[in-house]
Amino acid sequence: MTADDVIRAWDQADPTAIHPLRQVSEDAYWESGKGQAAMLASVIPDGAKVLDFGCGDGRVAIPMAAHGYEVTAVDASQNMLDRLTERDPDVTTVQADADGIAAHLGRRRMDAVYTLAVLIHHSYQDCLHIITKLRAATKLGGILVLDWPLSETPSEADSWIGVTTWSTEQQAEACAAIGLEPVDSDLPWGVYRAVKAGS
Repeated sequence: MTADDVIRAWDQADPTAIHPLRQVSEDAYWESGKGQAAMLASVIPDGAKVLDFGCGDGRVAIPMAAHGYEVTAVDASQNMLDRLTERDPDVTTVQADADGIAAHLGRRRMDAVYTLAVLIHHSYQDCLHIITKLRAATKLGGILVLDWPLSETPSEADSWIGVTTWSTEQQAEACAAIGLEPVDSDLPWGVYRAVKAGS
């Protein structure tokens, strides 16, 4: 599947199909976002300018804003952004894919960027492209949190709802090429500091 195929599928998906906790209850879904925002707050400095890439309907972006972060919520799906705005009209939203971030930011760079439950649905090639664009949007020394899980048997997603997994070697090679330095954390996602590529 191409990145455009994944974006189209998510844009057309029934909201109840996009996260397993929605099968439990709407409250459980939104509470999970609050929990993930609290985890992100443990590695992102207070008051940081933060970009949530693939923000969806704001499950994590809205509680991040409540933590006092200056959040820019980015998604390629206007349907998702409309749902976010219905829930919290004060969160800044931008309709863009990875290639559209630079046009929005101009010369500005973010203190931190995170993307949760996005990379897992893309091919290796598209993931690397997205991560490169996210790194470019992050100031030198800033924090990136990436949900790109490791596996002893890495594989690419075979559908828009599938999960792409990575080997340790694949991630290390990508980090060196893109400019990501791993940061020790207890989070279930990779945490990185933005450095010069090749360092």
